[in-house]
Amino acid sequence: MLSLHIPTLSATLLKLSPSSNSRTKTQRRHAAHFTFQPDPVPTQYGPTQKMNLFQSVTSALDNTLASDPTAVIFGEDVAFGGVFRCTVGLRDKYGKDRVFNTPLCEQGIVGFGIGAAVAGATAIAEIQFADYIYPAFDQIVNEAAKYRYRSGNLFDCGNLTIRAPWGCVGHGSLYHSQSPEAFFAHCPGIKVVIPRSPVQAKGLLLACIADQNPCIFFEPKILYRAAVEQVPVEPYTIPLSQAEILQEGSDVTLVAWGTQIHVMREVANMAQEKLGVSCELIDLQTILPWDTETVCKSVVKTGRLLISHEAPITGGFAAEISSTVQEECFLNLEAPISRVCGYDTPFPHIFEPFYIPDKWKCFEAIKKMINY
Repeated sequence: MLSLHIPTLSATLLKLSPSSNSRTKTQRRHAAHFTFQPDPVPTQYGPTQKMNLFQSVTSALDNTLASDPTAVIFGEDVAFGGVFRCTVGLRDKYGKDRVFNTPLCEQGIVGFGIGAAVAGATAIAEIQFADYIYPAFDQIVNEAAKYRYRSGNLFDCGNLTIRAPWGCVGHGSLYHSQSPEAFFAHCPGIKVVIPRSPVQAKGLLLACIADQNPCIFFEPKILYRAAVEQVPVEPYTIPLSQAEILQEGSDVTLVAWGTQIHVMREVANMAQEKLGVSCELIDLQTILPWDTETVCKSVVKTGRLLISHEAPITGGFAAEISSTVQEECFLNLEAPISRVCGYDTPFPHIFEPFYIPDKWKCFEAIKKMINY
């Protein structure tokens, strides 16, 4: 693990640092494959403040530490603020006993979190990148997810929340770009959540922390700084396992989560402008347990479904959605369900623009469905 982490993490930090010597005059920044569109300012949760996504995560963690004396935050480099600055200032504010670093050992981080949660603490573990969550897979799937069941509800680790930066970032390559949500969607006993924006990130993270089941909270790292909204300062929660209809439509249902929601917003606009096709856009938000009712109701109305995610297509969560909708809505379908996802290859570096399911691939899928 050590030999993997040090060079890859160093390379990532160099990419993130504006003062890095690696930036030369000949380098060019590539435009993002999406345009972030902020949601309307929420009014139901009190005063708001301008925050990007990582600041909204910090705000949620700050709220939790302030209100819950048992809450602890731990992971690699979290004491100084973390690679993406999500825990910046929290150790100074709440002390080194509540915000502290761990060794580079993901199975140890999650194992410790399970023990802390069982003992009664609100345990918030950070895995530095979702790509490095695999060493902790056994602890999550065989211990955290099954702790309540195996003890007949005598014990549980429901106070455990695992955070991890997730998804493509433009230069992350193999080990800093993965979207592993489908691995955990096959595991009863945990919840898997992915936000699309700062407002959603804070509300959903606080909901995960409050939930009495172990939760995995994947944070789209490309949105940490790119996504800026007016976020409520006070704590609030957004219900888990409830998808949100962001745009109503009549011809095609579009389902996505995380960063891909912003790609699909553009796709919906293109379909309306170029084809006269009305798209209904749904943000799934919670991968497990997912909101089958909202999706199926939409497909009954539109007769067509396009699902898109960055992870490889084979065995991706789009396959589960597709199978369920086919079983529930078969007689309502006007065209085969379409999946536009990553390829069945490791996540590439310079070929990332060709790998990601961009708006043009999704737009072509809509044209095929409409013309079917």
